[in-house]
Amino acid sequence: MSIQAAFMVPHPPMIIPAVGRGSEAQIKATIHAYEQVADEIAALQPETIIITSPHTTMYMDYFHISPGDAADGSFASFRASSVRFHERYDEDLTAQIECLADANDLPAGTLGEREPALDHGTMVPLWFIRQKYTDFKIVRIGLSGLLLTEHYRLGQLIRQAVEELGRKAVFIASGDLSHKLQDYGPYGFAEEGPQYDERIMDVCRRAAFDELFDFSDGFCEKAAECGHRSFTIMAGALDGYAVKATPLSHEDVTGVGYGICTFYPLEKDEKRHFLKQYLEAQEAELNEQRAQSDAYVRLARASLESYIRTGRTIDVPEDLPEEMQHTKAGAFVSIHKQGKLRGCIGTILPTTGSVAEEIIQNAISASTKDPRFDAITEDELKWLEINVDVLGEPEDIDSPDQLDVKRYGVIVSKGFKRGLLLPDLEGVDTVEDQIAIAMQKAGIAPGTKVNLQRFEVIRHT
Repeated sequence: MSIQAAFMVPHPPMIIPAVGRGSEAQIKATIHAYEQVADEIAALQPETIIITSPHTTMYMDYFHISPGDAADGSFASFRASSVRFHERYDEDLTAQIECLADANDLPAGTLGEREPALDHGTMVPLWFIRQKYTDFKIVRIGLSGLLLTEHYRLGQLIRQAVEELGRKAVFIASGDLSHKLQDYGPYGFAEEGPQYDERIMDVCRRAAFDELFDFSDGFCEKAAECGHRSFTIMAGALDGYAVKATPLSHEDVTGVGYGICTFYPLEKDEKRHFLKQYLEAQEAELNEQRAQSDAYVRLARASLESYIRTGRTIDVPEDLPEEMQHTKAGAFVSIHKQGKLRGCIGTILPTTGSVAEEIIQNAISASTKDPRFDAITEDELKWLEINVDVLGEPEDIDSPDQLDVKRYGVIVSKGFKRGLLLPDLEGVDTVEDQIAIAMQKAGIAPGTKVNLQRFEVIRHT
């Protein structure tokens, strides 16, 4: 057996009558669609329900799978302690997923459980299902801060584990849509909110799962979405199959988007191996970028590749442009992998005899010594995008009015603490944001009066 069906569902606690106490009437369409999902699951009679939830244990670099033979939960934190759950875990399927993850170098498993109690992202769908069907076990899986491609890959391994054990299983991708749809909502409004809901519902309506990779981190963050990575794991579990997709409902009356869709795998379809296609296209694009990159970026890449492969720091090449060999300046090397920052370190003022030497040293530091990330490994090299920013001389300014987030970087300082933020960064749209992030990097408390400097850069991509 394999994944019989998959369901995209939200998890507003208010939808539970004992929690909503009448307010659930606002989202009648969502309730009706949820009841249809429960009916369809009851008709399938799965042995195991796999649930991915944004509200269970989550790590930046690891997918947590709930361990043990069972877990309890209730809506006590939502003033409805009478609504309780006792769920049995499918230990064999959990073990098989963990085994496959280990064999495929995917960081996923049962280590590091922080809270064994069931979370509301798990309990809301279970409440509806248990009105119609009860003879099943569950596997509960958290999300991570890893790349979307890794979430998709986890979904592929989940399906493989289900097939190897011969389980009848359904997949529940628990997740709300945007939390910024209405001014009166609990999180306010952002224009990206309705845009996210419209895009994700369109993707799911067409089962166009390849387009899930096109949602940038910055866009998702501004939309304050909840379930995108959950949906991506689900998509991976359906990889390589034609899919019958049916949108059942979409509501945004509370300021939070609630979308429900059903997905039924049909025949195998070689054109729907979306992760493979995405990685092939990305590799081709990166190869083209590398072929067109200038001497600054080529030098940074040569430096970090040599150091990661051999541990050797390269010498300054003799064929570099004059300005790289004879000009002194601070420089930052920024590294991204599939749209996510993978390392960024630089110098505000020159510390070596030339820009070339500055780039060589900072490329090594950005790839192996950035304290926010593990050192880059050799198998990651072909996926890296590298930028080099050569900094102009910093100048003192009297007011934030003299800043422009697109043109100028900022340096904030207070005593011995100093923080820098480069210009024209995704997700940094205002001077206030720019200063706040630079202060946070410097460890300077919000509201502290700081000295400001600005600088321009020449960016090489």
